[in-house]
Amino acid sequence: MELPPEDRSLSPYTGWTRTHWEALADGLLAAVEPYRSADGAAIRLPGRASWSDCDGMEGFARTFLIAAFRVAGGGPAELLEPYRRGFTSGPDSWPAVADRFQPMVEAASLALGLWLTREHLWDTFTDVERRRLGGYLATVFDHEPAPNNWWLFPVTVGGFLAGTGIREEDAWAAVARGLARIEDWYAGDGWYTDGDNRAFDHYNGWALHFYPILYGLLSGTAMPEHERRLSTFLESYSLMFGAQGEPVYLGRSMTYRFATAASLMLGAVTGHTPLSPGATRRLASGAVRRFLGRGALSADGLLTLGWFGPHEATLQPYSGSASPYWAAKAFAGLLAPAGHPLWTDVEEPGPAGIAALPGPALVVTNGDGVARVLNHGIRNGDRGYQAKGGDPLYDRCAYSSHTGPTAAGDVPDNCFQVIGPDVERGALRPGGAGRRGDVAWAASAAGGAESVSVVRGAVEVRVHRVAAGSAVRQTGWALPRAGAEAGERSVTLVSADDGLRSWLSGLHGYDRAGVLAAPEGTAFGGPASVPALEGVAADGWAVCVAVLDDGGRPLEDVRAEVGDVRVDAGGVSVTWADPEAAGVRIEPGAEGVRVGWV
Repeated sequence: MELPPEDRSLSPYTGWTRTHWEALADGLLAAVEPYRSADGAAIRLPGRASWSDCDGMEGFARTFLIAAFRVAGGGPAELLEPYRRGFTSGPDSWPAVADRFQPMVEAASLALGLWLTREHLWDTFTDVERRRLGGYLATVFDHEPAPNNWWLFPVTVGGFLAGTGIREEDAWAAVARGLARIEDWYAGDGWYTDGDNRAFDHYNGWALHFYPILYGLLSGTAMPEHERRLSTFLESYSLMFGAQGEPVYLGRSMTYRFATAASLMLGAVTGHTPLSPGATRRLASGAVRRFLGRGALSADGLLTLGWFGPHEATLQPYSGSASPYWAAKAFAGLLAPAGHPLWTDVEEPGPAGIAALPGPALVVTNGDGVARVLNHGIRNGDRGYQAKGGDPLYDRCAYSSHTGPTAAGDVPDNCFQVIGPDVERGALRPGGAGRRGDVAWAASAAGGAESVSVVRGAVEVRVHRVAAGSAVRQTGWALPRAGAEAGERSVTLVSADDGLRSWLSGLHGYDRAGVLAAPEGTAFGGPASVPALEGVAADGWAVCVAVLDDGGRPLEDVRAEVGDVRVDAGGVSVTWADPEAAGVRIEPGAEGVRVGWV
């Protein structure tokens, strides 16, 4: 794919400007054109089919969204012409919308793109063509969405059709229903759970904030609460990108890749963001560059099914050959015209620091070039994963921008387990989160264990309370192609690729350390190694230190940051070598462990 020369004066970190985004959009559109059907209404790309087998429609709808953002942002209207024919024939050939069925998703992309480009396409169709196409889109009002972000697809269709004279009353009702439904899932701190199952993931950015904000923008409707929530969300979400723009690998649908930048871009377009324009562009362009440099595109310029290149474990049953093109949402940034500060301001570094989110019960921390999420609030349901430490995409105790979870059949990374034949995972009970200065904590309980993470910089102290005498196992950050050094109660892994370092050290309740193999590897490569501690928590406490950093400092210096971790009859105290850093006291309580500052 041909891209313009880099501009290191305007964009000293990535070299990318608006023209790079435009060229990428054009290149992605050109690459899919050979796969368009004779009637123009389907783009069926090579590769696996999804479980819905709606892949041809998906290819049409998602690539059309790229073209729509490009044209709405001032690009050539000719990019829409290959889609014109498909809109006139599509209502007769696209799969029918049904309850919880994929065409509802794609109908939202069709409606959003038509809304963005109304003067170029919709307004040029005949009355008969508009009635047929509008009638197809309006069938989303007659069917049940899946119980998650899908409720926003009728909102998007309704927002568009409300202004066309097609089923106006139903359209407005769909908007009101969908916006009301997601209120049940707002957890605070800018974060929604994607449904009723505490699935806090990237759907926050590329769906749950994305659609309401665009609805407000395109309809001219004041959305002050959603706008405030987006800005609040971006305060912590912007920390979930590594030094080069790498997004944290967390949750399902990660093959959407660039879409992780959608909320960043939309915040800049609308002004509802805490980030400077230069920092926004640095993160978004960095993310896209990182993927393009690591196998996101095939030799033919098609987005592959995976993360860094094809990766089966990244996929879900609904992932088909065109699924990665929800990456289109990142191109919302093109709605900012060429003279907008998003494109004219000099790039600035992305944010670093730490955020504690009591509602989701997460801590997000960014430093040493690595972004991390410490998870005490996400649980996507047991779904048959009990024996192997839960769903890899949601149930690990930590995720990062530089590591991925091990596959479901491998040893689980970043997992604490009470070992025994009768031990079940049980329901997750989040215990909140807190922050003082550069120290933060989050707590939870599940499966016979009460757990607390205390973090400062790259150093995380993991504290667990279990029944006295329980056999326990704690694993750490998995690294592919890593060298290992194991001591009596500590393990150090160093990646052969980039020097990334994973260190796990037992402080209390563990008496042996080792390295476990994960043959399937992670989205970052394979095979992978997983550091592990085991022991017996004689007094009911198990405490260790876990570190993931770029290896830029001697490990002795990192170890020295932990001043004192003391276990006594009343609980656990964590202090730091820096006397100005806040200490934490963890004690048993009637409702679970209590966490306080000292």
